Amino acid sequence: MTLLRSGTDGVETLADRVGVSTSTVRRDLARLQREGRIARTYGGAMVRDVFHERSFGESAQLFAGAKAAIATAAAELVPAEASVFVDAGTTCLALARVLAERGPLTVATRGLESALLLARAPGLRVIMVGGQVQPLSHGVAGALSEVALGRLAFDIAFLGADTLHPERGLGEPTVEETYVKELVAGRSGRVVVLADSSKFVPANTPAWTHLGGQWSVLTDEHVDPATVAQFGQRGVSVVRAC
Repeated sequence: MTLLRSGTDGVETLADRVGVSTSTVRRDLARLQREGRIARTYGGAMVRDVFHERSFGESAQLFAGAKAAIATAAAELVPAEASVFVDAGTTCLALARVLAERGPLTVATRGLESALLLARAPGLRVIMVGGQVQPLSHGVAGALSEVALGRLAFDIAFLGADTLHPERGLGEPTVEETYVKELVAGRSGRVVVLADSSKFVPANTPAWTHLGGQWSVLTDEHVDPATVAQFGQRGVSVVRAC
């Protein structure tokens, strides 16, 4: 854990520093992941004991392949000519890139980058939900969001998450952001949370909302099967995109 906290995260580097085989390191990392003490990354791991909200630019550089796979699978869930909500965040932006080629659709979003990208796409009617801009995530939230969402309805909603826990639910940096997700869920026929495997390590986020009984989670192939089972016991379906 000390090496991970210092920024040493590659399996081969960890094995060399500790003086054990890479297979031993992988077994130990798998155990720490099951205990909720680390998040596995491609080729290594990271400690998530203390919540740290990343900037949009920082998040965009992480797990790009996983986010693209999730986005491709998510787009297949969108009905023809549907009304769709796309949350803020980099995984939802990856989805927006795919939806830009899938019109005609009506897409509402609270993500600035997604709105700009979708507005340039032919065949899409784009609605930007108003509100106060969050400085790191570039998502909007607050009273104006509530006003707008009270007048909209969606066939399907795709929500982002800073962290996910089978008991506590979906964690976010602010209560305003969790409240927006609850409002969207209440106006949607189907709710799908898009989250790469790093989001399944518990973090001490300030605000939480329970995953609704009809919500599902779409993630990447690196999520531990035991974690999937824990969510299933709570009635939440977790699907891994290949």
